[in-house]
Amino acid sequence: MSAQLNQPNMSKLKNRYLSLDVFRGLDVALMIIVNSPGNGSTTFSPLLHADWNGFTLTDLVFPTFLFVVGNSMSFSMKKYESMGKPAFFKKVLKRTAIIFLLGFLMYWYPFFDDGQLKPFSETRVFGVLQRIALCYMFASIILHFVKTKTAIWLSALFLVGYHLILIGFGDLTLTGNAVLKLDEWLIGANHMYHGEGIAFDPEGLLSTLPAIVNVIIGYLAGRFIQNNGQNFETVAKLMMFGFALVFAGLAWDLVLPINKKLWTSSFVLLTCGIDLFAIAILIYILDMKKAKSWSYFFEVFGKNTLFIYLLSELFIITLFAIDVNGESLYRWIADTIFISWSGGYMGSLLFALWVVLTCWFVGYIMDKKGVYVKV
Repeated sequence: MSAQLNQPNMSKLKNRYLSLDVFRGLDVALMIIVNSPGNGSTTFSPLLHADWNGFTLTDLVFPTFLFVVGNSMSFSMKKYESMGKPAFFKKVLKRTAIIFLLGFLMYWYPFFDDGQLKPFSETRVFGVLQRIALCYMFASIILHFVKTKTAIWLSALFLVGYHLILIGFGDLTLTGNAVLKLDEWLIGANHMYHGEGIAFDPEGLLSTLPAIVNVIIGYLAGRFIQNNGQNFETVAKLMMFGFALVFAGLAWDLVLPINKKLWTSSFVLLTCGIDLFAIAILIYILDMKKAKSWSYFFEVFGKNTLFIYLLSELFIITLFAIDVNGESLYRWIADTIFISWSGGYMGSLLFALWVVLTCWFVGYIMDKKGVYVKV
C-alpha cells in the first residue's frame, strides 16, 4: 500500500473518465450506508439484502464494486501488456496478497479480547476484500493471456459450470447448498460468516467463480468505452448490452433463482446489466453533458475507494468495541443522538449518513492534500 502525492497522482486520475470515479464513489457511499445502520431491525427495506432468493438495491452494491474494479483494470492492464510474465505475475500477486490480507486483518481487528490475542481459529478467512482480491487475480490472468472472445467464452463457461455445480452437488437452500459444503470442508465452520444464523459465507470460495465474471464484464465495458469514445453511440450500445444481460438474467432466474448470497449465474447477468445501464447514464450526464456540479462529493469517495472503505469498517468496529454504560458506543450514539428524536427508521438512516459524512470528510482532506492511497 502506498500514498502517492500531488501532481503525479492528478495526471493518473485524469487518465480515465469522470463517470468511473463518480460511479465508484456512489457505490462506496451506498456500501457504507448499508453496512452502518443505526438499528438493523428498523432499516428501510431497500437497504437490506434479500433474505434468500430475490433482489434489492443493497444486493447490487458488491457486484457493482467488482464491476468498477474491472472498469479500472481496463486502464491499468495496458501497462501490463509490455511486461514480461515474471513482472506481470509479481505485480498481480502482490496486489492480490495485500488486498486479501487487509480484508483478513479487518475481520481480526481489534486483535485483542480481554487482553488476549484473538485466536486465528475463530477468525473469518474469506470476505468482501478477499473476494475482490481473488476476482482481480483470476480476471487479470485471464485478460492478460487470452483474447476478448476467449474471455467471453470463459465467462459463459464459468456461469454455466457454476449452475451445474450448484444443482449437482447440493440444493439451493441455505443449509444444503454446494457453496456451504465446500467451505465447511475446506476452511471449517469457525472461519466462516455466522450472520445467517449458521456457518455460511456469502463470500466463500466456490461462489467466487461466477463473481469473476462481474470483473471481466466491467473490464470489457471499460475497454469498449475507451475504444469507442464517450458519445451517443457508445451510450446506446451500453444500454442495449445492459438490457440484453438484464433480460438474460431474468430468464435464467426461471431455472436458477437470482440469489446474491449464492451469487447465482442469473444474479451475475442481472447486476452486470444494471451496471451497464448506470455507467451509460453517468457517461451521458457527466462526460457528455458536463453536468457535474453535484459530482465532487462522490469523486472524493471514488479517488480513495479502498482506503475509505477500510476506514468505514474500522470506524464501525471500533465504535462497537468501546463500552458506554454496558452498551457499545455505536448503539449509544445511534440511540441517543439520532433515534431518540427522529424515530427508529429515520434515525437509523441518519446515523448511517453520519458515518458516511465522517468518512467523506477524511477523504476530502486527503483529496485537498493530493493524497491517494493505492495498492
